Amino acid sequence: MSTTVLMIDDDENLTAMLADYLTPMDVMLDAEHTVAEGLARLRQGSFEVLILDVMLPDGDGFDVCRAVRAESTIPILMLTARGDEMDRIVGLELGADDYLPKPFNPRELLARLRAIARRGAAGEPTASTLLRFGRLEIDPEQRQVSIAGEVRPLTGHQFDLLLALARNAGRVMSRDALMNHVRGHQLEAFDRSIDVHISRIRAAIEDDAKAPRRVLTLRGAGYLFPRNQDD
Repeated sequence: MSTTVLMIDDDENLTAMLADYLTPMDVMLDAEHTVAEGLARLRQGSFEVLILDVMLPDGDGFDVCRAVRAESTIPILMLTARGDEMDRIVGLELGADDYLPKPFNPRELLARLRAIARRGAAGEPTASTLLRFGRLEIDPEQRQVSIAGEVRPLTGHQFDLLLALARNAGRVMSRDALMNHVRGHQLEAFDRSIDVHISRIRAAIEDDAKAPRRVLTLRGAGYLFPRNQDD
């Protein structure tokens, strides 16, 4: 089954090259080159992944990411021209699932697309048991997280990180182990993106994100999701 992707990027040569490269790989890429056209196409079509450039001629990719995330949970892969760490952090904080600095290898783009498309799918049919920890419920089948029945929004990447922690409740998980679990390959040594995602998870599920009780940081070791959560 092919993966349908929308790319919003003003580099027409790049989008045409990628469309030619991805089509034989069962990835159908449609491209728009402005914010207005891209948002209109996204709302009209049915896409599984959005590739979003930060630098656009009629707007800011960060603003587009914020607007899309306000009304959709579609996985978002952001492209950053400079590979600047702050650009990556801002994008992740706004709800992007992954990022890729330009210039990039099309094979890496394909690998990342497939990874986040899998994370955005309906979930694993063999592991759909509802997880309950006090007021916190994690539903792998519906890919929803709720506190006392109130659904809390998470991106696909953030949901999978929380699910990995919950399924390993009581066990310390390193940053590398977590990222290998949800992304399928080793985390770059100095990539702090997981910390941004954990921060967003805490903002969604903790009563006080500055004093977390559900997702704990163990300095020098990783993260811990306590087994007993009675609140």
